[in-house]
This record gives sequence, C-alpha cells and structure tokens, in this order.
Amino acid sequence: MTAVVTMPSRAAVTCGVDIGSTNCKVVALDRGGRVVARASRPTPRHPIDLSIDAVLLFVAIENMIIEACGSEYTVHAVAVAGVGEDGILIDESGEPLGRALAWFDPRRSRLFHDLEPLLLPAPGLGVSTDASRTIVGWLWASNQPGHDRASSWVALADYAAARWSSMAFMSDTLAARTSAWVPETRTWIPDRVAATLHDQALLPEVIPTGDIVGPLRSAHLEHAHVLADGAVVVAGGHDHPIGGWAVHLLHPGAILDSMGTAEVIVAQSAKPYRSDQGHPRVDVAPGIRSEGSTLLRVEELARNYAWASQDPAVADALKNIIDGTTTPDEFLNSEEFYPGVQGGGRPRYALTAPRSPLSRASAVVGALARLGGNAIDAVVGNIPATTRVYAAGGWARSPGWMEVKKSVGGHDITILGESEVTAVGAALLAATALQWPVSPGTALKTERSHP
Repeated sequence: MTAVVTMPSRAAVTCGVDIGSTNCKVVALDRGGRVVARASRPTPRHPIDLSIDAVLLFVAIENMIIEACGSEYTVHAVAVAGVGEDGILIDESGEPLGRALAWFDPRRSRLFHDLEPLLLPAPGLGVSTDASRTIVGWLWASNQPGHDRASSWVALADYAAARWSSMAFMSDTLAARTSAWVPETRTWIPDRVAATLHDQALLPEVIPTGDIVGPLRSAHLEHAHVLADGAVVVAGGHDHPIGGWAVHLLHPGAILDSMGTAEVIVAQSAKPYRSDQGHPRVDVAPGIRSEGSTLLRVEELARNYAWASQDPAVADALKNIIDGTTTPDEFLNSEEFYPGVQGGGRPRYALTAPRSPLSRASAVVGALARLGGNAIDAVVGNIPATTRVYAAGGWARSPGWMEVKKSVGGHDITILGESEVTAVGAALLAATALQWPVSPGTALKTERSHP
C-alpha cells in the first residue's frame, strides 16, 4: 500500500519588500499584524558604477520571500517599495534593456546640466526639478544601446510587481518623483517627456499606491510551495511615503521622522494637493489610500556627520554626544556650523568656530537637530490638526541624539520598536488591500515617547 504524503499546513502572510540604496529587506506579516519572519540581502549593485541589474534584483527578492516563508508560511499578497527615481526601459517580453542608473550617480549631474536649459517652467509638479529626478534617468536610458526595442519604462521599485503580474505600470507615488507628472490632474507634461524619454507611449498606466495590480504568478515561488492560490500583487511605490502611511495608521496625520543616510520627514495629509498652495521645500505626492496628499522633506544627515568626523577628536566627541555619554556644551545652540544641504555646497564651520573638539561637535549636532526640527515644522505647517511625531532608523536608537532633538527641536517623539518601517509598511499595504484586520501598533512595535 502506497503511503500518502501530506504537506504541512502553512499560515497565511503578506510580504513587504523594501529596495534600499544599500540593502533589500523582506518582512512577512500574519493576519493579526505580527512580523513573523524577515530576510535581507545587499542590494545587487554593479561594482564599478553602482547601477542595478533589475533581473538580479528580482531574483534576490524572490529568494528573500522564499527564505522568509520557509516551510511555515504562504504569501497571499506582496507590495514592493523603493527609491523613487531609479528605473529601466523594458522590451515586449519584460526584459530590461540595460541597468538602472542610481539616483546618486554623478553622471546625472552632467546630463542635467545640459537638460535644464531645455525645460520650460512646469507649475504643479509637487517636487523640485534636479539631477536626481526620473526624467534624467529617462534621458540616459533613451540614449543607451537597445533603446529602440523598448516597449515601456518601469520604475525599479515596480519591476518585480510588473513582472509577476505581466503588466507594466507605475505607482502614483513614483510618478510624482519624475518631475514630469502633475499630481492634481494626474497627467504627464508632454514637453518634458519629449525632451527626455522622447515617446510618451513608453509611459505605462499610473496606478494608485495600495491598489491591487493583478494576480501574482511566479514559477519559482510556486515551486518552493510559498505561493498561495489567488495571490495578488499590490502596487507599492516610493519607500518613505509608504513608511509614513504606516505610522498614519497608528495616528491619523502622524509624522514619520526617518533618520538614516538622510533625515526624511513624511506625513499623510487629509488635504488634497492643489497646485496653487504653497509648500516651501516640501515635496507633495498623492495620498496613499486616500483623497489627500503625501508631504515629504529631506535633509542631509550622514554626509554632514561624516564630514565633521574627518577630525578624529571631533569624531570621538560626536560619537559620545550621540551615544549620550557626553553632554554637549553651550555651542549646541550656536551658528558655528553650516550643514551641507541638498543641492548646496560642502559643510563648513564659521570662521569664528571654536577649536575645542567638544564645542565643534556640539555645534554640528545642534545644527543637524535644527535642520530636522525645521523640516518637521514645515510639514506640520501643511497639516491642519495637531499631530504626533514617530522616529525610526538607526539614529533613533541613540539616546544622546534624541535628547538633543527634543531640546533643540521642541517636539515630543515616539520611537518605533520596528526598525524596518518601510518593509512593514509595504506588508501592511498588501494586507490592507486584502482587507485583513491587521494591527499597525503590533506591526510597528510602538515603544515610548522621548524623553
């Protein structure tokens, strides 16, 4: 008599993917909102120019999902978040026609230098026009070998979802990063597309972040027995807004202060975007699963810290202040350090800056804390209700830094226990699309107010 082999029962999860500049992360979320598994890999960049092979990235994502699910879980929905401006041209079969140009690649600056004089003013974009924007990637890709075989442009963060669903699309939070799309009217600016991508027919359908794109089909995931029947792809998009949307589930209108390579302040506003509203230095994109808007501001953080740390004595003082083992001196509230900002010059000390390493470190930390505080104020100014601030990222684990932020910025900050807020936000997005009753507080492990 032949024995009947039965497969063990697997629990249902959604997976959220975060394609970061350095690492890629996957988290698996159960029906109650618990993070039950996670996996990570270095982002597969080319060793010379740091561009990304989308196929290698796709393979890494699928392998991370298999690792996270193991023999215990099956995935019912996946959403992918990532950097907003990177992307590729693909052919009719969905194969990339070259590697994705990184948002920080210095070649972008040279391309933008020649492109900028050709761009007409475009009110209502919601973002600035600079070298990091998608239009520069369009220009670069459209001049590469094989571009004449292109059938569509796909953002890198949307590539896996497009491949699983066999549908080229662009999440609207990524369309908003292109500097060629108007959120208010959800339309492209033809002259900007013509000057860079050359053919508007290469732009796919724009889908709201959080909507179901279609069925998730993957022979690799199916062979590994981690793909549930009827699994779906959910449109993800720009990483920081998705993390901000997750804390919005905790507290409507809440602000996420994400502190890593940069300090990113992001929030969901109930107010719809209007091109005649003033949003000084605040990027605006469509709201996620709402009729409102996403507000975002970015400030340099790690680059300023690294510049000041070139002096070993200042580096030691900075580390001690950030760790909370040394108290900053009176230069914390001084104007003796000028941070380098996006599009600006290098960081520098004032001519009157003190020579003491502790005083210099205090001036640096104070200036960086003020930048973050001003960014929070700018975003708060566009949100009609009193809100809360949640902190995430490596810097949020440094008690000295958080004390300085409180004293200089004057904001009460709740530290999130979950370190991978974007990946968890993407998993929450997928779970919400399935109408699972997940708990955002459970997923994000809300910890404490500081101090």
